[in-house]
Amino acid sequence: MAESLYEIVEEPIQVESLIKKVERRESGAITTFIGTVREWTKGKRTIYLQYQAYIPMAVKMLAKIGDEIGDKWPDTMVAITHRIGHLDISDIAVVIAVSSPHRKAAYEANEYAIERIKQIVPIWKREHWEHGETWIGNQLETISYPNGKPNVEDVKND
Repeated sequence: MAESLYEIVEEPIQVESLIKKVERRESGAITTFIGTVREWTKGKRTIYLQYQAYIPMAVKMLAKIGDEIGDKWPDTMVAITHRIGHLDISDIAVVIAVSSPHRKAAYEANEYAIERIKQIVPIWKREHWEHGETWIGNQLETISYPNGKPNVEDVKND
């Protein structure tokens, strides 16, 4: 069975495996975006993050992003994996690999993918700092989830 191009996982992401998913003889470029957990956010020292997701909808939205990329940049191929669970500083949270015949489309599609992930994929996080913790809410940080997760019905209607 072929591996999925769009995944939510709990184990560390293997970057090379995503690159292999998009390698093609007709591609002259493969770009990767690797999003990692940073130590400092808005002046607060992060100790670790806890990511959660509404997995069925998150995978569906990752595939939607892939479809959008295919429409905007024909001849591209994309694979996206986002990790959930406990992530320490420098751990990889998300990897996006895009292949295309030419580099410009690969760069543009990759940037598009990370921005769309933040807009439409139901993944949220709890930041654990030196002196406290809080649920951040959606990835754009425009909606808070004080109870630790969104209302699933709200996510389905986005």
